[in-house]
Amino acid sequence: MINVTVPTRRRERAKHLILLPTVDVVEADVNEPGVLERLARGRDALINLVGVLHGPDFERPHVELPLAMVSACRASGVRRLLHVSALGASPDAPSEYLRSKARGEQAVLAAEDLEVAVFRPSVVFGPEDRFLNTFARLARFLPGLAVACPQARFQPVYVGDVAYAMAEALESPAARRMVYELCGPRVYTLKELVEYVCAVTERRRLVVGLPPGLSYLQARLLEYSPGPLMTRDNYYSMQVPNVCREGCTLPFGLEAHALEAIAPAYLQ
Repeated sequence: MINVTVPTRRRERAKHLILLPTVDVVEADVNEPGVLERLARGRDALINLVGVLHGPDFERPHVELPLAMVSACRASGVRRLLHVSALGASPDAPSEYLRSKARGEQAVLAAEDLEVAVFRPSVVFGPEDRFLNTFARLARFLPGLAVACPQARFQPVYVGDVAYAMAEALESPAARRMVYELCGPRVYTLKELVEYVCAVTERRRLVVGLPPGLSYLQARLLEYSPGPLMTRDNYYSMQVPNVCREGCTLPFGLEAHALEAIAPAYLQ
């Protein structure tokens, strides 16, 4: 039996995990000095799932926190570190989100004394996701949807497949200093995904793809809204196809679940 400790700044927001018998939800701020070291003590592995989609501060969660996790591993004697990055992460990517994710990868992979595995998922879907569910909520209230960057390409991967791949990596001797791309079986444009959500939820809506200039303008305007749906940095990220290399499959012999086999159950 594997016991998991999940730190969260607000325990109330993780109450759905509290009832799980092997999960210990701890209210803690991992950015505070010494907290990570204390939580890591006596553990077999650390797993970093932290990421923010909207800035302006990408450096703290994407770079400083991975560096702190490396230090915590060393201080507490933990050898295994799993780190979730992002597909398209690169030092010369057009968005700060992707550039900061690349710096975080470099930070953990540079720790040659640790057993590190890095995961680069495409956009992740599943119950309570903030991707397909966001389009479903918008389609519920709006008569039409104006889609920025409509030809942006994604290869959505099911959250369960991501979890299984990471669980396998914890046990696999081959998952040492490896970088795994995680994608689903099919590539979609963003406009196709929005149209799919409308069809599944049985809401007939006009879906209009915006040209580049209007896409950028929409991103700039939404950037100033509370809890923004999109920012200019997101616009820049979508200039990079969010798809895996040709012929890439899930690691450890796992078979990717199709979006069409999972999404209708929770979107409807």
